[in-house]
Amino acid sequence: MSQPTEAAFANAGERVEFDSLHGTAAGSGEVNLDMILDVPVTLAMEVGRTRISIRNLLQLNQGSVVELDRAAGEPLDVFVNGTLVAHGEVVVINEKFGIRLTDVISPAERVRKLR
Repeated sequence: MSQPTEAAFANAGERVEFDSLHGTAAGSGEVNLDMILDVPVTLAMEVGRTRISIRNLLQLNQGSVVELDRAAGEPLDVFVNGTLVAHGEVVVINEKFGIRLTDVISPAERVRKLR
């Protein structure tokens, strides 16, 4: 590996200027969401959970039934990147599963749960 030369450090104190973010003046109170609208996120639905011992886990095979902690007909949890954002019920659309949102968690409530 080569060591940095003295010339590499000569400009270390120079001021660097960045292009401004379109329409996002600091302190203006405006939020430009256009910058993040195409960022992909993971949406997942959870039917339920359970805890089992490793012994029982190793005994699972085809046809095994695992009881979950959620009752039949109870709403599913909807997560975005691991954060609970809604509850819903399973629907079938053109032979594919979907979810109808029945309750959406408010942004304020989501932030409160993060703390």
